[in-house]
Amino acid sequence: MALRFLVTAAIPEPGLTLLHDAGEVTLRPDTPAAGLQALCASGDYDVLLSGLGDTIDAGLLAAAKLRGVSNYAVGFNNIDVAAASKHGILVGNTPGVLTDATADIAMLLILGTARRVVEADTFVRSGQFAGWNPDLLVGSDVSGQVLGLAGFGRIARATARRALAFGMEVVFSPRPPAERIVSDAELGEFAGKVKQLPWTEVVARADFLSIHVPMNAETRHLIDATVLAAMKPSAFLVNTARGPVVDEAALVAALRNGVIAGAGLDVYEDEPNLAPGLAELPNTVLLPHIGSATVPVRAKMGVLAARNAIAMAKGEMPEFAVNPDAFKA
Repeated sequence: MALRFLVTAAIPEPGLTLLHDAGEVTLRPDTPAAGLQALCASGDYDVLLSGLGDTIDAGLLAAAKLRGVSNYAVGFNNIDVAAASKHGILVGNTPGVLTDATADIAMLLILGTARRVVEADTFVRSGQFAGWNPDLLVGSDVSGQVLGLAGFGRIARATARRALAFGMEVVFSPRPPAERIVSDAELGEFAGKVKQLPWTEVVARADFLSIHVPMNAETRHLIDATVLAAMKPSAFLVNTARGPVVDEAALVAALRNGVIAGAGLDVYEDEPNLAPGLAELPNTVLLPHIGSATVPVRAKMGVLAARNAIAMAKGEMPEFAVNPDAFKA
């Protein structure tokens, strides 16, 4: 019997071809969320290939007749992994391939917020540019400033590497709000170049606070009104991780009231919706979740998602399993 894949949105090549070569591929019709649950419960598919915009909740998973869910993303907070494990459904993701691309976006947001790039671009396009002026759109320095990193995984380290090249001082907390000591051996190339501080000190010292933590119960609203108030009034917040890590309503209030100087965001708490007032704030750079959006990276993600899906459909352990215990079960 052919392997059967339900794909919620076409993934880039060569991933889609890999799926077609392995079995039967059905692109999900444009139906509401309830339709997806019915499709997953139909018994017509072995694996669901989903994206971050798909909500794979406990109700869907309880009814699902699937071997696995292959998420076309590194993150998987759109999937109730505990419920998947309970029902013996494997979950796969696509880690590792988007590290540099996302770090590039983090650095872009640091530079863009500091130098008021969006405001400047709008200024020129609207015909307001009448020549050089000493006070025109004066911004903030990046070189010589302190970059505070929330988290110190792959993407945070890649961002640190870029920041050091710009002459920034880098401090980090490896797993906020919890604390643990990172040895020089674990730091590797960064030993002696970056400094670990308690989370509260990272927040207080940072001229740019960049978020690189996974989304879970401990990190939801890690950046809230209290943390924003503890930042320098001249500081900028950058988020390329997951939207719900930041209390977006609190951020809007902080930006309006001068609690912090600005923010650069690639992710949002309730994507694709923005918190009321966020889009109107001039001291922001707002991107549409494009951290991994390069042709090579998206193609590699497609290959990994397809490989995960094919392995799960065959009853094998996928290359990147979020919940390997479900395979044992």
